[in-house]
Amino acid sequence: MPDLSVRAERPATLQHRALPFRDVELRAKPDGTGGDTLTFTGYACVTEVGYEMEDWLGPFTEVVRQGAFTKTLAEGADVPFLVNHTGLTLARTKSGTMRLAEDDTGLHTEADLDPASPHVQALRSAMDRGDVDEMSFGFWITRQQWSPDFDQRDILEVSLNKGDVSIVNYGANPNTAGAQLNARDVQSQLQRLSPDERRAVFDRLAAEFTPAPVEDVPTGPSLALLQARARALAL
Repeated sequence: MPDLSVRAERPATLQHRALPFRDVELRAKPDGTGGDTLTFTGYACVTEVGYEMEDWLGPFTEVVRQGAFTKTLAEGADVPFLVNHTGLTLARTKSGTMRLAEDDTGLHTEADLDPASPHVQALRSAMDRGDVDEMSFGFWITRQQWSPDFDQRDILEVSLNKGDVSIVNYGANPNTAGAQLNARDVQSQLQRLSPDERRAVFDRLAAEFTPAPVEDVPTGPSLALLQARARALAL
């Protein structure tokens, strides 16, 4: 069985988490100049609620703990409000058009949107139609704690600076959102495993991703899989 403790040695990377809308509202309010501003409110993250994640070693539970946002918000994190983590910034903490706060529920978001913007108009239409129904946020984990069996990660502190808060039309499934290792990271992690542990990892991947055999057609491990196994065992 792979040594799950290598999870704690994973390098810090920009990560995203998505969740269904929680207390989301998009409403118009006077802007003081005779016009209206659209104000979006909702939770980008709900704390103290476990959700399932999965990395290359298998499934585990993750919980964002209360207080995880305290430090980064106190430091004045510069966070944009985006759609699908990309594109034009629709609001931003630096400009004062978005406000983030942590309460007993989680990371509360309030963003003032320009109704004249075609991007905002498109977002409003999609929300009204129910075509988008999830929020997500981009962050770095700065402090965490794993359970003794490495089956649960508690996120104790994050950095939101230069991350984002996003409306997403089809959010990354929490079961796959944590697998953000590049090829160099994977090689580094594999080098920490024994040959038997590496073989178990590749056998698991082979069982998960090898297509079902076609009837009456001889099957076997692909050349690419055999080469990958050979390289792993040679590390």
